[in-house]
Amino acid sequence: MKDPHDIIRRPVLSEKAYEGFADKRYIFEVDIAANRTEIKKALEAVFGVKVEKVNTLRTLGKIKRQGKTSGRTPEIKKAYVTLKKDSKGIEFFDGMAQ
Repeated sequence: MKDPHDIIRRPVLSEKAYEGFADKRYIFEVDIAANRTEIKKALEAVFGVKVEKVNTLRTLGKIKRQGKTSGRTPEIKKAYVTLKKDSKGIEFFDGMAQ
């Protein structure tokens, strides 16, 4: 199994993410190759919480041009995580919820 810190890349801190903190919904950017089960196990190992469900979203990179050369921005995969009602919240986000 992969290291849990390699699966979870970083939290997504946006307005939509802040709205979900009160309902114990968090958004993370995760490894492209990680599946829902690996994401769930990694979050439970790293943060010590109980995960109810994980929804994933994969976005392709946009095509960008610089003169006549074109390239693509990196692909990302997001995980929308909902914690169980009896689970404690993630401490990293506690000060951010309003």
